[in-house]
Amino acid sequence: MKAARFYDRGDIRIEDIPEPVVEPGTVGIEVAWCGICGTDLHEFMEGPIFIPPCGHPHPISKESAPVTMGHEFSGVVYAVGEGVSDIEVGQHVVVEPYIVADDVPTGPGDKYHLSKNMNFIGLGGRGGGLSEKIAVKRRWVHPISKDIPLDQAALIEPLSVGHHAFTRSGAKAGDVALVGGAGPIGLLLSAILKAKGLSVIVTELSSVRKQKASESGVADHILDPSEVDVVEEVMKITDGRGVDVAFECSSVNKVLDTLVAATASAGVVVIVSIWSHPATVNVHSVVMKELDVRGTIAYCNDHQETIRLVEEGKIDLEPFITQRIQLDDLVSKGFDTLIHNNESAVKIIVQPRIS
Repeated sequence: MKAARFYDRGDIRIEDIPEPVVEPGTVGIEVAWCGICGTDLHEFMEGPIFIPPCGHPHPISKESAPVTMGHEFSGVVYAVGEGVSDIEVGQHVVVEPYIVADDVPTGPGDKYHLSKNMNFIGLGGRGGGLSEKIAVKRRWVHPISKDIPLDQAALIEPLSVGHHAFTRSGAKAGDVALVGGAGPIGLLLSAILKAKGLSVIVTELSSVRKQKASESGVADHILDPSEVDVVEEVMKITDGRGVDVAFECSSVNKVLDTLVAATASAGVVVIVSIWSHPATVNVHSVVMKELDVRGTIAYCNDHQETIRLVEEGKIDLEPFITQRIQLDDLVSKGFDTLIHNNESAVKIIVQPRIS
C-alpha cells in the first residue's frame, strides 16, 4: 500500500509498504481522509520532535524514523482482530491516536494523555492516517454515524483538541470567550464554544481566516489587531469587564499579552498552542487580577462528546475544509501550501486511496 513516510527534517517520501497485520485486539481501518496538522508541519520544518529519530526507538512503540505520518483521520473498518466483538466490518470510525503503555487506564477521570512516554499514532509509530490502511488497538477506535461524511469526520480529532481546551477552561454557557488566532484549532475551538453556549470574540490578522470565522458562524465578533485596539474593543463589547475566558491559539507572545490584558479579574487564560520558543507573560497583571493561566494538551475522553456534538448537528465541519488532495500531492499541494501560502488554506485533507 502507499504511505507517506517521514525520514528526517524536510524529507517525506510516498512509498509502497506492506499492509498492516490485524492482530488480536486490533481493528483494521481503510483510511478515507487524513488532515494535515500543524504538528506535522513542525516535524517537516523543524523535526524530528515527536517522531523518534532514526536509531532512537520510542520506548513504547519500539519504532523510529522512518515512520508513517498522519494522526487526524477517518475510515471504514475492513477487518477486526480476535477478541474484538463490538466493532463490525463496514462501520465508519475515527481514531483517538494515542500511543500509551498497555497498563495505562483510559476510563473516566484517568489522565492517560499525561502518562509517561505518551506519543501519537502517525508520529511515534504504529502506522498513520497518511496511508491506505492502518491497524489500531480497539480502545482508540470510535464508531461514528454514517450521517457524518468521512471527509468531515477527519476533523473530529482536532475538534476534540478544542473540546479538551474548553473543558480545561471551566467555561460555561453564557460566558464570553476571546480566541487568539483563527487557524484550524482556533476555529474548531470556537465551534465548540458556540455549541456550548458561549459568546465568542476572535482576534486574527489573516483575511482568509477572518472570512472563515465569519462564514462558519463560530464568532460573534472578529477583531483584526492591525485595524483596532483589541483590548479596547473587548472592553466595549463586555461593558468594561473583560472576557471570562481566553484561549491562546497562535504561539505569538503579543497575542498572549493581549489575552491577559483583555481577561476579566478572576478569569482564565488557556494556552492551547504548542510553543517551540520561550514566552513571557505579564505576571503583575496575572497577580493583580488573580488570573488562572492553564495549559492544555490534546484530549482525554473528549472524543465521545465531540462526536455527539457533530452527530446532533450542533457543529458543521464542512466550512473548515478548504482543500482536498491526493497522497501523491502531499508535499507539493499540502505541506508547501501550508508553509509558504497559508493565506490560501485553513484545513487541507488528504485522500490516501483513490476511490
